[in-house]
Amino acid sequence: MESRHILDDAGWGRLIQDAAYYFDDLSLKRGFQYYKQKRVIGLKAVPPGLVTAFVDGTERYSVEIVLGAISISSCSCPVPSPCKHMAAVLMNFAETQGRPVPMLANAKSSAQARAAVSSARAPQAGGTADGGAGSSPGIGTNVHGTGHAARAGRHGEANDGFRSGNRESLNERGRLIPVMNVAEWHEWFAQCVPGQAKDTRNPRYAQEALASILRIKPPLSPGLEKLFVLHARLFVLNNITHPSAGRSGASAPSLGYYTHIVVTELQDEIERALQTPLPLASEPEQRNRIMDTLGYLRQELLTESREQGFYSGLYYLLWRQWIIPEMPDSSLLKEELRRLEQEEANRTDTSPRPASLTARAWMHFLQLEDDQALSLLREAADRPGFRPERLDMFWDCLSEAGESQRLVNWLTGTGELLAGQRRNGLESYARFWEEAVRLLPESEPLMWRELAAMLPLSGGIYEEKLLERGRWREWMDYQLSSGKDPANFRVRDLQPLEKHAPELLLPFYHQAVERYVLEKNRSSYKAAVKLLKRLNKLYKKIKAEDRFERYLESFTARYSRLRALQEELRKGKLTP
Repeated sequence: MESRHILDDAGWGRLIQDAAYYFDDLSLKRGFQYYKQKRVIGLKAVPPGLVTAFVDGTERYSVEIVLGAISISSCSCPVPSPCKHMAAVLMNFAETQGRPVPMLANAKSSAQARAAVSSARAPQAGGTADGGAGSSPGIGTNVHGTGHAARAGRHGEANDGFRSGNRESLNERGRLIPVMNVAEWHEWFAQCVPGQAKDTRNPRYAQEALASILRIKPPLSPGLEKLFVLHARLFVLNNITHPSAGRSGASAPSLGYYTHIVVTELQDEIERALQTPLPLASEPEQRNRIMDTLGYLRQELLTESREQGFYSGLYYLLWRQWIIPEMPDSSLLKEELRRLEQEEANRTDTSPRPASLTARAWMHFLQLEDDQALSLLREAADRPGFRPERLDMFWDCLSEAGESQRLVNWLTGTGELLAGQRRNGLESYARFWEEAVRLLPESEPLMWRELAAMLPLSGGIYEEKLLERGRWREWMDYQLSSGKDPANFRVRDLQPLEKHAPELLLPFYHQAVERYVLEKNRSSYKAAVKLLKRLNKLYKKIKAEDRFERYLESFTARYSRLRALQEELRKGKLTP
């Protein structure tokens, strides 16, 4: 074997943990048989941390294992999960390092036995639904204690719809939660809530489903507790958003009012969990479950319908809060990009989905490959189902990092993608422009250029910013060019101009007066007179009363034949 890698005690311990987490017991046992039969050929551990080999099975398969990252390792055989060929290679590698191979072969069964013994010795959970955290699982109610048993009884089945034998079996399997992987958790969740009506998509279903899961689990460590409850909520969210099949990818009708409430509450609770750090320093083994969580959210993001974006925000939040801070290098980004591209290639629909294109853009963005990222976002924006609000995460990352020039580049590069966006989306865009200008003052002309290019969509925001920055002439030019009416503004809206640049209001008011008169009705004449009185005050403010008198004299003469107007002028005490 060619090797430059020396496996120390810490690395060996991590390898045992990874084997117990990722492989099922059968794969490890069959891998051990392959290892004993010397089916592993050409083992190499160069460069350090990468183990490659061939394994003779039905065919000769190529295996590539990244130590410490089994989740991104691969085998060319058709089995999608960590397989016996990968297990055999790990065991052959352990032998070359002088490590006891049977420990790898028995990693799963040994971990399960330890978990069962530990759980049997520990006091049973049930005091709180969230496990030592002392809180309920949310959705607006406390679900433990006698109240839940009473609800179950009303359904005619005690103990959440389980016979005592089923509950004992679930309790027994629940003791293995600490050594289960995330996929096994979700299988266990499905067993915990078989009596729940998956087509009843309301808060009560969410409450009872979470209670059924969380009341059976044993005590867990803090990091494991957080991840377990997070996935319990993800499982319930999946059942609610995919009620027909209770699984990812099933189409669902539009959500009703009460379903929207419970979905929003579940999303909020999941987001709060993701925004608090995991104690990885004391529980490094939870990194594997973080990667499983990433895989789960990736699959949901790529398969949900374009009308329902329940998981994309969670996917990006997971990256920002739990993955990026722990990343030693960009290898994980490259692997995620490869997986996203592979998922897209496996689709029967040849048209890439906006969610996939946006996720791939995110991977390029994190690798500082902005041209590729922007190109993918432009492609996504041309397709139905594009979510412009996802652009916030790109801007927010750059703002948070203080990357001023790059933030300016992204704001100028993504403004065109906001076409048709509602005002609240544009407000976010404008807010990040304010931050960019604060960090890089010389970029202010670009902000005005971009906001002006988005008119009339950006009209309200453009006007507000012009007023905020005292750009009175530009504000007035915009009102005149867009045919705005002074009557559309409250008096206090125009007070800043009356105070700082009253002369700019003169053409605005004069044009409006002429328009009112041309309408030739009593109401418009009253509006004209009201505005003439404001003009009178403005001329006094700029000490040009004689100009107003000459204008009023000319105005009265031009419209002398309009008796109703003349009457309103007299009522307004503008003429004798």
